[in-house]
This record gives sequence, C-alpha cells and structure tokens, in this order.
Amino acid sequence: MTTAVRRIQFCAGHRVWKHEHRCANLHGHNYIAFVHAEAEHLDALGRVIDFSVLKEKIGGWIDANWDHGFICHREDSEAMCAMKAIPNQKVFELEANPTAENLADYLLRVVGPAQLNGSGVRLVRVVLWETENCYAEVSL
Repeated sequence: MTTAVRRIQFCAGHRVWKHEHRCANLHGHNYIAFVHAEAEHLDALGRVIDFSVLKEKIGGWIDANWDHGFICHREDSEAMCAMKAIPNQKVFELEANPTAENLADYLLRVVGPAQLNGSGVRLVRVVLWETENCYAEVSL
C-alpha cells in the first residue's frame, strides 16, 4: 500500500474542559496536521491523490471550521458562553474534549470520510502536532 502525506498548518484556540492544570484556561496553538491517505490503486499518473486535493478537501475543511477559531467541548458551557459573547467569533462545537488526540481522531474518522467520499482514497492516519514538543497520532 502506498501512502500520500500532506502537511496542513492552522491556528486555533481551545481549552481542555475539566483539565487539572493550566490547559483548563482558554489558550491557542499553532497546530500542524499530517494527514496520511491511501488508495487501493494509484491513479493514471501514479499517485494516491494529488497533494493539492488533500489541501483543498482536508485543509479547506480545517480553514472553514477550525482555523483562527475556537474549538469547544459541546458540554463546556462556560467557554461556549464566552465565545458566543464575541461578535462573529468562529466557534466549533466538538462532541468530545478538544484534546490533540480527539482533534486528530475527528479529522481521521469524520472529516476524512466526508471530504474524500467517492474518491477511492481514505485517510488512514493523522498526526497532529499541538506544540513543538507534543503531538498525538491516530490510525485506522
């Protein structure tokens, strides 16, 4: 199996709801996502998928929903209230706590299938760097 990998950068705010230390505060990161795509067969040009398509489909979704916005756990009423008090603030409600692990998993299991539907290509791994020192990795 051949894998194509695209690097996608974005900036977003979050807080880890009910965290026991400083990540309980509203803060942000310069994230870097590496999305790994596979296909049963290479296309006529010898590719899994054109890298620009991964940027357009996955990166486009990230730009529209997460980049320069705030990602909140749906049950974090304090953060949701604070974000909604800011006019035109981009807020994304996540079903889970917005940890690097859960964000990577959401890209892999929700965004990838929705954005690549019908292409014959699927995301099989997402590596999400939250800081220069910390990242989460999820695979199918």
